[in-house]
Amino acid sequence: MLILCAAIDAQRQSKPWLIGCASAALTVGRNQRQTAKQLQQALGDFDQASRANFLGWVRTKTQPTAQLAVTIANDADWTPANLITDPVEYIQKKQKHVALVGGTGDGKSTFTQYLSSKIGGRVVVYDSDAKPDDWSWLDQKDVIGRKGNFKAIDTAMGNDLTTLEELVELRGDGGDNAIIGRDRFLIAEEFPLLVDECDNAARWFKKHLKRGRRYKQFVLAIAQNDTAENYGLQGDKETLYSCCCLVRLGQFARDYARTVLKNPQLEQWLKAGGKKRFMVDDVPCELDLSNWSMGSGAVAQISGGSVDEVQSLMSSLNEYEQIIVNWGQTNPGVVLKARILQQASPPFKKMPPDDIRILFASLADRLIGEVVGDGDRLGWRWSQ
Repeated sequence: MLILCAAIDAQRQSKPWLIGCASAALTVGRNQRQTAKQLQQALGDFDQASRANFLGWVRTKTQPTAQLAVTIANDADWTPANLITDPVEYIQKKQKHVALVGGTGDGKSTFTQYLSSKIGGRVVVYDSDAKPDDWSWLDQKDVIGRKGNFKAIDTAMGNDLTTLEELVELRGDGGDNAIIGRDRFLIAEEFPLLVDECDNAARWFKKHLKRGRRYKQFVLAIAQNDTAENYGLQGDKETLYSCCCLVRLGQFARDYARTVLKNPQLEQWLKAGGKKRFMVDDVPCELDLSNWSMGSGAVAQISGGSVDEVQSLMSSLNEYEQIIVNWGQTNPGVVLKARILQQASPPFKKMPPDDIRILFASLADRLIGEVVGDGDRLGWRWSQ
C-alpha cells in the first residue's frame, strides 16, 4: 500500500515499476499468510495425535493390573502359609486377653461362644443393646445391661474390680488352689460406648488386662476399631497390644489385610471364607469346628469322676443345654443335629446352626454326651 501511494506522486516513467513492485509484495504476503494458516492446522493435529497416543499408552500399562486382580480372585486353591485353625491355642500360648474388632453379622457371637467354651469359667456379658435372642446360649441372668441399663453394667464392673482384689488376697494366702472354681470369662460388647457411659469401664479393662489372667479372669472387649482410645486406653496403645490379641472379623479383617499387610491375595481369601475366616493379630485363621472333640484329659476325667461330680456338672447347665440333655436322655444313642433341634424346640428356632453346634461341643467338652461328625455335620448324642 505504501508503494502504491508512492506511485501516485512519482514520475510517469517510474509508475509501471512501482505498481509492479506493489503487486509482487501483495502476492508474497498472501502466500505467507496461507502458509502460516496451514502450519497452525498441522500443529493442532500433532497435539490431538499426542493426546490419543498418551491414552493408548495408559491403557497398555494398566491392563496387566486388571488381569492380576482377576487371577487373584479366581485362585480358589491358595492357602496362607501361616494359617492357624485353633485360635484358642494361639491365644493361650500368648497368655493374653482378646480385643475383638467386628460389626453386626460378622460372627462375634459364634467366636465368643467358641472361645469361652474352650477357656472355661462362668461367662458374663455386658451388653446394653442386647436383643432378646442375643447371647441365647447363656444363662440370661449373666447378660447384664439390656435396654440401655448402663447403671447395672457400671455397678457390676465395680464389683468385678472388688472381686479381683479379693482373688489377689486369696491367692497370696493359699496359692492357686485357693481360687479354684472362681474362673470367669467376661465379655464387654460395644466397649467404646461403655467407656463413655460407665465410670468403671476404662479402669475395669486396664486392671483386668494387667492382672486378670493370673487370677483366672479372662476379658474379651468388642469394638469397631482397634485404636487404644476405643478401649479406654488413651495414649496407652502399648498396653492394648502387649496384653491383648487383636481379633478382626469380617470387613475389618479384609481391610487390615489390604491396607496394613498389603496383601490383596489374603484379602480375597478372607472374603471367600465368610465368617469362618478372620485375623488374629497378623495371623490368618480359619475356624474349624471339627476339632471340638474330647481330648485325653476329658477321657481320663470321665473314667475317674464320682457321682457327685457328675451331678455337679449336670446342675450347672443353662436352660438351652438342659433341653439338649433332656432330649438325649429321652433318645439314647440317637445323634441330634442342629436342624432337628431348630424344628423340634421353639427356643432354638432362631438360633444359628453354628451356635447350636457350639453348644453340642461345649457339652461334650464337659463330658456330658459326645459329639459325632465334624463341621456342618457335627451332631451330639447322649452317652453315660
